[in-house]
Amino acid sequence: MSDKFDVIVIGGGPAGYHAAIRAAQLGLKTACVDAFVGKDGKQALGGTCLNVGCIPSKALLDSSKQFYGLTHNLPVHGIHVDNPRVDMAAFIGRKDKIVKQFTGGVAQLFKANKITSYFGKGRLLKGNRVEISGHDGSREIITATNVVLASGSVPIELPFARFDGKHIIDNAGALDLTAVPKRLGVIGAGVIGLELGSVWRRLGAEVTILEALPEFLGAADADIARIALKEFGKQGLAIKLGAKVAKAEVRGEEVEVTYVDGEGEHVFTVDKLLVAVGRRAYTEGLLAEDCGVRLDERGRIAVDEHCHTGVDGVWAVGDAVRGPMLAHKGFEEGIAVAEWIAGKAGHVAYDTMPWVIYTEPEIAWVGKTEKQLKEEGVPYKVGTFPFAAIGRAVAMNEAVGQVKMLAHAETDRILGVHMVGPGVSELIAECVVAMEFKGCAEDLARIVHAHPTLSEAVHEAALAVDKRAIHKGN
Repeated sequence: MSDKFDVIVIGGGPAGYHAAIRAAQLGLKTACVDAFVGKDGKQALGGTCLNVGCIPSKALLDSSKQFYGLTHNLPVHGIHVDNPRVDMAAFIGRKDKIVKQFTGGVAQLFKANKITSYFGKGRLLKGNRVEISGHDGSREIITATNVVLASGSVPIELPFARFDGKHIIDNAGALDLTAVPKRLGVIGAGVIGLELGSVWRRLGAEVTILEALPEFLGAADADIARIALKEFGKQGLAIKLGAKVAKAEVRGEEVEVTYVDGEGEHVFTVDKLLVAVGRRAYTEGLLAEDCGVRLDERGRIAVDEHCHTGVDGVWAVGDAVRGPMLAHKGFEEGIAVAEWIAGKAGHVAYDTMPWVIYTEPEIAWVGKTEKQLKEEGVPYKVGTFPFAAIGRAVAMNEAVGQVKMLAHAETDRILGVHMVGPGVSELIAECVVAMEFKGCAEDLARIVHAHPTLSEAVHEAALAVDKRAIHKGN
């Protein structure tokens, strides 16, 4: 039995490594157990986000954007490039280099903060003991006063479209294709489906996205979703709504996909099929039967509002618990739990959690949608402003989209902000800050925004709430 730790974190993804680092900063003797294996066969901290999620997908999105710009954007600027091509080895290699840089960075942070790192699968035993199963068959048990479960999530697999890693793939497989598929099918028009579908569409693939729900991006504001859907169609993404996939069969080097919509049954063939219907909490082998931790009806670790499991000294954070599966949500929960363990006032602002989809144009929002406010009977005002009237956006040749602000009709307090357009993944932060400080639309309307900038769209939308936008007829 090893020395007892103050904190053991199971999982080295966004929620886990933030919990471990913050705990160590607070003077707690900390260990982290993680089983993720990198391409080199060694431990790769950072979980799905750094290895096969947030970071590598953004690397490919940026690389593919550069290529797409050569033929679709640069000619508008009077710049012409003949016969552009993609070196796939370098294309994927750049992504791998970035991944290694960041996973290695987490390892260095662990070292700097004197966190003990264990390479293997962690299992919670009774009495806050953790069994570590190494990839080499070794077994070790360590113990702690507090255990933080941060096991993350895995892609949902459909029974009629099982992953084979070659023809039917998950997000990890879509990040490592060695050639641009002529035809790519995607099941699911969510964040993963749209982002990875965009990557390969920009490189020349024919991309068809099948979404079972009748509406596009139901979690987003309807006006924003409508603009995005129209623009994606112009880019060549064929998005079919209300399309329920019945089966997917590999035939030779192709996949035959059968789906049903309002017009009946359809069959089409693709070279690769990406299944991106969501993710589920990963808890396989995580909990011993007598450890006392419960799972909810959706297989997530049951916790209270402070991420406590009800078992003394056992906490859970990130994708494995209730709430949105967002890396930054995991960040904040991990930090908050470390602070609660240390007797400090941890906090997670769930009501002002921003959402971002890194397509072109980008989509971002925070707070309530107009539909939600109507359903809740909350009186509200709306202010919108298009990027087409923003000088910086037009000069960039990225003038698609708008900012939509929702404020309380009586108090003017900002209730939600929704954006689609250039750089909105960054613009949303101003609105999050305003909402965190209980700001009103008037507050943002009174703040001086530099000209010319994209942020002027936020300023004008705030002015438009009271029908006084300068560069738009109200």
